[in-house]
This record gives sequence, C-alpha cells and structure tokens, in this order.
Amino acid sequence: MFVPAKPVSKYPWYIRLFFWKQKRTYGKVLEPGLLWARSPKVFIGVALLYGALNRSRSPINAALRSLVTVRVSQINHCEFCVDINAMTLMKRGVDEEKVLKLSNWQNETGFEPVERLALELCEAMTYSDREVDGELMERLKAHFDDDGLSELCGLIAFQNMSSKYNAALNIPAQGFCHVPGVQVETAQS
Repeated sequence: MFVPAKPVSKYPWYIRLFFWKQKRTYGKVLEPGLLWARSPKVFIGVALLYGALNRSRSPINAALRSLVTVRVSQINHCEFCVDINAMTLMKRGVDEEKVLKLSNWQNETGFEPVERLALELCEAMTYSDREVDGELMERLKAHFDDDGLSELCGLIAFQNMSSKYNAALNIPAQGFCHVPGVQVETAQS
C-alpha cells in the first residue's frame, strides 16, 4: 500500500467502534477503512453512505447490488473490492460460475435481462469513453422505479469512488474470496 495504516489503537475511540464491527462481520479490520479513517470525518461519511446503500430494505435486490459492485471493481482494477464484493455476491446466492463469467457478461449466458441492464448502466457510468443516454434510461425504467434507478446510480457512483480510492492507494485483496479465475483486470469492450 502506498499509505500505511496506523495501529488501530491510534484511531479515535468512535472510529475503533467501526473497526470492531468490521472485525465482527469480516473477521478482520478492513485495510481501506484504516486508510479512510486517517480522516475520521471523511471515514464516517463514507461508512454511513455505504450503510445506506447496502441496507436490507434497498429497492435494489441484494444480489444485483453485489453483481454491480464486483463489475465496477473489475473495471477499476481494485483487487480489494473484487475480493470482498465477490465473496458478498456468493453469500447472496450467486453461484461461482456466474462470478467467473462476470468480466465477459455481454458474451455469456446466465444473466437475467435486469442484470444485463444494470451491468450496461454500470459500464456506461464507469468507462470514461461511454455515457448514459436516454435510450438506456428508458430501458432501465421498465425494471426500476425512479427511486430504485436513483439508488442504483448512487451505488455505482459510490463503488467507483471506493474502488478508485483503493486502487490508487494499492490496497491489496485480503483473502475473502477464493474463487480461481476471478479477475481484476478486464478488457474494455
């Protein structure tokens, strides 16, 4: 990593509460959290936004949320994000075969129409040479109401921020997902 983490004891007590929850949830403190927490106010904002987007009552299905976050992570070359989001995706009921097909989803079978649309939006928002147009939005509106579409865009934007931050600081995978062949790098299609 380009910026080292401080010992957990060096962070404010209220940040260590977040670390306690991470350790309880994941078995360890997450490396990105240790770096975001170098600025405690920013860390709290990021953690609260993530919690809002990942809530159980989201209008976006949990597996679809994870599918999108893995794809953004692959595009942005974030090893940590691919690792943790692929693990979450499989915990949410998506089989390993689909995870392995994700980097080439356009040419693969097994993706539902709503998943393909969400992945198309994901790529339009993530690749700098693409854009979201009215035709794509109209197709998305056949599956998502305005609240759901707004939240899906927010999730993709958040994952772009998070994965670009982690990739820029060279945060490595922490060994959450042990699926051979899950790739970080992907060719632009």
